[in-house]
Amino acid sequence: MLSFESDYTEGAHPQILQKLLETNFEQHPGYGNDVYTLSAKEKIKNICQLPDADVHLLTGGTQTNQIIIDTMLESYEGVIAAQTGHVASHEAGAIEYTGHKVLTLSQTDGKINAFDLKSYLANFYQDDNHEHMVFPGMVYISQPTEYGTLYSKDELLQLSTVCRQYHLPLFIDGARLGYALMADDCDHTIADIAKLADVFYIGGTKIGAICGEAVVFTKGNTPKHFVTQIKQHGALLAKGRLLGIQFDTLFTDDLYFSISRHAIECANRVRKIVQEKQYPFYIKNSTNQIFIIISDEKLAKLKEKLRVSFWEKYDEKHTVIRIATSWATSNEAVAALEEIL
Repeated sequence: MLSFESDYTEGAHPQILQKLLETNFEQHPGYGNDVYTLSAKEKIKNICQLPDADVHLLTGGTQTNQIIIDTMLESYEGVIAAQTGHVASHEAGAIEYTGHKVLTLSQTDGKINAFDLKSYLANFYQDDNHEHMVFPGMVYISQPTEYGTLYSKDELLQLSTVCRQYHLPLFIDGARLGYALMADDCDHTIADIAKLADVFYIGGTKIGAICGEAVVFTKGNTPKHFVTQIKQHGALLAKGRLLGIQFDTLFTDDLYFSISRHAIECANRVRKIVQEKQYPFYIKNSTNQIFIIISDEKLAKLKEKLRVSFWEKYDEKHTVIRIATSWATSNEAVAALEEIL
């Protein structure tokens, strides 16, 4: 069975596995105080061009989103996100579980825009009853979006500007950030992300690591006693070296960016195949996720040989599916996909 189901179905990049083996019997302090974690943090600060940034390593995306949002918000505040945003749709109510409401905005191609955000905030504070409502305390977006689309640098700047006007932190979920930055039409760098966001994270789980996300607080705004609060959430890894070794390896010799680019090159070949086979695109993007519309009859046959992700129903007889490439996608797999399609 050929799988293009997601970008986290493989284990880890061989260089990471090799480094874990090489260091297996070394003894290091726990909780991220080891030399590999400290080295990884410095490398991340360097690529972000933020020597004073505060970097923390966590294990998974939902965990990271929940902890960042919960620790940065007051008890009466919620987080603004697109209706299709990951925290609003695919995290099983993890944010609400902490007592914070997800305040959703309408989206276009998975993105919110600065005009709608400013209108929402202005209307909130103009409402005489706003003291009885959930206050907007943060803005959440992901780069890329749930639909694999990208915010341009100008769109990010506009959102950041509105956030500054209303003194709200801008939080960028970067679970697939490498795939965004290496896309053909991306017009910004990770340093730009670091400049515009108040907090963001660099995804490892979907890009070559066994697990791991690197959280970057960019403006001296780390929540008070953040490590203590991570532990309170049950998320402080005693063997922090396991995360440190992985990120230290990913950010040695640009490995993170080269394997992200490989996924994009594979995705571009898949797009060409999809177009040649005349499958209609549901939405067009330039990252590692390809969304197509397929008849339910044809999908049933496809599932006999291929694993893909169900995304949503298009109509009574058609379904939107996602084909995802990853850092580990092989040329042979792309050729096999072409044959099946």
